[in-house]
Amino acid sequence: MAERESMQYDVVIVGAGPAGLAAAIRLKQLAAQHRHEVGVCVLEKGSEVGAHILSGAVMDPRSLTELVPNWRELDAPLNAPVSEDRFVFLTERGSYKLPDFALPACFRNHGMVVVSLGNVCRWLAKQAEALGVEIFPGFAAAEVLHGDDGAVGGVATGDMGIGRDGRPTASHQPGMALHARYTFFAEGCRGHLGRQLQDRYRLRAGADPQVYGIGLKELWEIRPEMHQPGLVIHTAGWPLDHETYGGSFLYHLENNQISIGFVVGLGYGNPYLSPYEEFQRYKTHPAIRRFLEGGKRIAYGARAIAAGGLQSLPKLVFPGGCLIGDDAGFLNASRIKGSHAAMKSGMLAAEAAFAALRAGRAHDELAAYPEAFRQSWLHDELHRARNFKPWMSKGLALGTLMVGVDQVVFRGRAPWTLHHRHADHETLKRRDEAQPIAYPKPDGVITFDRLSSVFVSNTTHAEDQPCHLTLKDPAVPIKVNLELYDAPETRYCPAGVYEIVRDAAGANPRLQINAQNCVHCKTCDIKDPTQNIVWVAPEGGGGPNYPNM
Repeated sequence: MAERESMQYDVVIVGAGPAGLAAAIRLKQLAAQHRHEVGVCVLEKGSEVGAHILSGAVMDPRSLTELVPNWRELDAPLNAPVSEDRFVFLTERGSYKLPDFALPACFRNHGMVVVSLGNVCRWLAKQAEALGVEIFPGFAAAEVLHGDDGAVGGVATGDMGIGRDGRPTASHQPGMALHARYTFFAEGCRGHLGRQLQDRYRLRAGADPQVYGIGLKELWEIRPEMHQPGLVIHTAGWPLDHETYGGSFLYHLENNQISIGFVVGLGYGNPYLSPYEEFQRYKTHPAIRRFLEGGKRIAYGARAIAAGGLQSLPKLVFPGGCLIGDDAGFLNASRIKGSHAAMKSGMLAAEAAFAALRAGRAHDELAAYPEAFRQSWLHDELHRARNFKPWMSKGLALGTLMVGVDQVVFRGRAPWTLHHRHADHETLKRRDEAQPIAYPKPDGVITFDRLSSVFVSNTTHAEDQPCHLTLKDPAVPIKVNLELYDAPETRYCPAGVYEIVRDAAGANPRLQINAQNCVHCKTCDIKDPTQNIVWVAPEGGGGPNYPNM
């Protein structure tokens, strides 16, 4: 096998999302300001920057304004300022809009902008490249490189052209080793390298378990008379039962387009619940369906969301690198926003790394980064939001009441902090303790099946490559998951990746993994009750190719 080449940088950043790109831009800004050259490289596993970016998204431009104050003059794609907020409680047949005066501050979006986060990242990438950042899309970081002292010394990209049997094919190209004085991990939620680093350096010691949601989203072009640029609608309640955390968003972009989506907390207990089917069912509600009738679905995608908040953040630094953005869990669940937090974390890490580079340091801990975070407005914001997810996990009625007390009466500064006691994979009930859920068949107009949805996500993977959805023990899916939980992976996956197949007589069940359908949401890696499924990076350039998402 050919030996891989290597390149040397001051900072290597894994992931061209808002955190990674903000970090790269800030490093180059500081380098220019102090006339101190810094080599910065960004790796992106998607086929292009933005290909794997999926978010609602209503964006708080605070971090962007700090980073690029003249973003308006530079034609940043923030073109739909929020014009109206609506928060609606849904019942099966009716709806109730919360009066404006009763809206907590976290649900008020005056001054925010409805965006395609993918397009914002494409724009950020142009700003970064103009400053001299090298961005390599289509290259997945597959391995963390460690020095003899145990410090992180960079990453290696995955080989291209490896066959399903693990052997090099005729098109084989070895990966490249990218060495760095500091390496930033900005892979997004449940990054597979970030997870390894948290285990190796015990970064989660003393932190609450991270808890997650799965966000499913569609992009629609709707009738002009139903479109109101900047309208922001959130809902809670139906179709979920009152004990299951979740809700929806419906955001009006420009050009008669809306982003419509549904979030389900992955701490749910019923193994028969399907977040995908709940999303499809939600769209049939009269208060929602009216926006979609006569319209056309353009795109679909899904992504896990790290929602644990401040008390679930791991230690952010380790010898030779740091976690930024959603790789660490910088998301404000109460505001349903994370891009501004991701960007700010990347900027703070960049400032700490630049000071270290100027001082001639390398491969040590950037202690100034978590210290700067503790002194920042971001820490204050996350501190005020810290009790939102724990309260809402206690059920819709009690949660809504107590969030009102926490956010309106105490303004997020209550003298107590609630904690997350269980990881999401620990919460499933056994099949004999749960009630199956009958979901309606899709109509192909408002509601759709998984495979047609995967088609409009533009997901592709090289067919002859090793399966990136790996099993620690291939016997567990049948002996444990099927036997005890009735194969929940066939329902929590939003892309039809997992399927129980049997022989002609209906016997001898086995798990079939349709890895070519995977939209890289990481839900299986999170929710699998035995943690037997481990998501690893497939060949670079594979996965979804999201337009305008």
